[in-house]
Amino acid sequence: MTTADTAARILIVDDDESVLQTFSKALALEGFDVRVAASPLTGLEELDDVQPDAILLDLRMPFVNGLGFLYRLRANAAHAHVPVAIITGDSCIDDPVLEEMHVLGAELVFKPLWIDEVVSVTRGLLEKRRV
Repeated sequence: MTTADTAARILIVDDDESVLQTFSKALALEGFDVRVAASPLTGLEELDDVQPDAILLDLRMPFVNGLGFLYRLRANAAHAHVPVAIITGDSCIDDPVLEEMHVLGAELVFKPLWIDEVVSVTRGLLEKRRV
């Protein structure tokens, strides 16, 4: 891992506490500065404090789903550039939703994920930011 990766701030937004714990522990062990939000609204409120370099985002959450979070993120000039991976357990996603994700610049990743895949997806997001 490079020094830039070590200092990278990762925000994980997911309403599943076990996902937050597993992903955050795995990324912290890799040297990332990991922050978590148990809801999209909390994640949006914390953007300015966290200043994330990349975001791992659940798709299906109550009140505001992952797409709602993503629309708000992209509308915020200070954070519009942050790379995002939408991580979901949904095996069937409608084409219009897939198109929205593409237009909003989000990568789609399906659960379940191995720990090394979480790390790999995160590093891939950071590489996108550097390009």
